Amino acid sequence: MVRKNQKFLNQLNILSDGIVVVACYIFSSWLWLDVVRKNVANMASVSWSTCWAAVAYAILTVCILSFFGLYHTSRTHRRKNEALTISAANAVALAAAAAMLFVFRLEDFSRGVLAVYYVTSTILLYMKRYVLRRILRRMRAKGFNLKHMLVIGSGDLARRYMESAKADKTLGINISDHLTPDPGFAELLEEKLHGDAVDEVIMALEPSELGSTEEIIAICEKSGTKISVIPFYNDIIPTRPTIDVVGPMKLIRLRTTPLDEPFNAVLKRGFDIVASALMLIVASPIMLLTALLIKLSSPGPILFKQERVGYNKKIFTMLKFRSMRVNDREESGWSKNSDSRRTWIGSIIRKCSIDELPQLLNVLKGDMSLVGPRPEIPFFVEQFRETVPLYMVKNQVRPGITGWAQVNGLRGDTSIPERIKHDLWYIENWSFRLDIVILLRTVFGGMINQEKLGKVASEEEAA
Repeated sequence: MVRKNQKFLNQLNILSDGIVVVACYIFSSWLWLDVVRKNVANMASVSWSTCWAAVAYAILTVCILSFFGLYHTSRTHRRKNEALTISAANAVALAAAAAMLFVFRLEDFSRGVLAVYYVTSTILLYMKRYVLRRILRRMRAKGFNLKHMLVIGSGDLARRYMESAKADKTLGINISDHLTPDPGFAELLEEKLHGDAVDEVIMALEPSELGSTEEIIAICEKSGTKISVIPFYNDIIPTRPTIDVVGPMKLIRLRTTPLDEPFNAVLKRGFDIVASALMLIVASPIMLLTALLIKLSSPGPILFKQERVGYNKKIFTMLKFRSMRVNDREESGWSKNSDSRRTWIGSIIRKCSIDELPQLLNVLKGDMSLVGPRPEIPFFVEQFRETVPLYMVKNQVRPGITGWAQVNGLRGDTSIPERIKHDLWYIENWSFRLDIVILLRTVFGGMINQEKLGKVASEEEAA
């Protein structure tokens, strides 16, 4: 039954998107040409040609929305950045339509109409999905549009899945039955899958139960029932594993990131080069003044150079403006808010994160990125890799001047495991837009350093 409901909802979603597009185009033509421009002669506001153009826009837009995956429905998938995706898809659809109108000169068109149409249609397409999603969640919470699941497994994985499904009633998941792979259970499973009472089977086997895998899958396929697998290594698998094929063998790559894609890697590196060069030019007066004040404040070099562990665990020399007097505890000493080693100018530049500016040279060189996990010195890496789970995974991308952990308050004297949790989320969910968001949050609120007592100096420098 849920399959019929889902098919109907998908069709309704597509049809309603088409209606929204047609209505928005006709409304935009009327608003811009009749109300704003007093019905100029280049295009009738509401005419048959306008209606046909609206229908053509609707078909094109629905196709492109489908290409962007906006009709891929899953009640367990929480779509993030949906508004951004709709905006991008709608922009592509509008650009394609405008290009065809211009190239083939199918009809005259107004750029004002297109601008109004883009804004109104983007807002309404998102609002329609938001309202529909809220309605469906309320319906499911009240017991309608349920998806009936049969869970197989006797251990902790099966129990946790059932508890999670029952805890969130808006998912509309009903655990209709629960079986353990005991000897002779195959006949019972086949009997329960006969008919349409079960929509999907969840196989959550413990390592000792894996011998039943092939039999369970064969029974599900024989009955035409969908099956999903919770691997026994669920707690270590990332949210987005990928599968490679070598001959007949399927390889599950546990650690793949969006930056493994060549286009994404080139985009991020290109942005780093351009942005760091521009920032060096803009910040050069501040950097020159800082260098002069450091030289006058105490004897020693202007720049503080320190080895850090970077991309692919390679050691590089990270640059900072020197904020302390030259001492023999630079690699592992402890720093306090009232640290006697700190110079007067050092306190100021650390407070405002000006001491980080020379790292733009590291970015330009390729040792670092503007955004990424903060690098650490080898002394502490050797400690954290043994005590903090997944600590070394962050070295699969270039370290950054700022990062997701830092803009979420995890700098200074904060939890290293929490930082790694945020770093891993950033790595797995990277997007160019996310980098821009992090940079903006750094500029508008993330540059003031709140230093606390009991902080390792080198680790603090990395914060």
